[in-house]
Amino acid sequence: MTKTTSPSSTIQDWFRSRLPSGWFTGEPEITIDPDEILVVGRLAADAAGAGETAASEQIQQFRETTREQRIGIARDAESLFQRKVSWGALSGERREIFTSLSTPVMTRLRIAERSVLDTLVSSGVARSRSDALAWCVRLVGQHESDWLTDLRDALVHVQRVRAEGPTAI
Repeated sequence: MTKTTSPSSTIQDWFRSRLPSGWFTGEPEITIDPDEILVVGRLAADAAGAGETAASEQIQQFRETTREQRIGIARDAESLFQRKVSWGALSGERREIFTSLSTPVMTRLRIAERSVLDTLVSSGVARSRSDALAWCVRLVGQHESDWLTDLRDALVHVQRVRAEGPTAI
């Protein structure tokens, strides 16, 4: 089974055409990587201002009442795009991801880098080197979000220019 290299716009359009109109207000946020497609939308009857408990309950209700439909959409997408599909919802200030892949990533670290991870483990910030590395990646993502956004935008531009260029012989 080979992974498809469908452009992000094709995948996003596919999902938008299949999501029931009453599920979300506005366009859902669809994040795509080589392993997973994550679909997150703001709930139509948003519990903004109603508090954290109300938002959490609304998300849980959405999760339960849409489960069968989401599974059907996910099965079709997984077959077509060869990626796992994960779901989430937003209500008020609360964002919950129902399921998401946790993919192992192999890396080689020198002693100074391992020392950073070991310090995080020893101090109780992380349970393992793996958790410590994930913590570091999340921290960079939070503090460098503008830079990462600019970098992703530049990559989209590079992909577009490549697609418009001559084809390989």
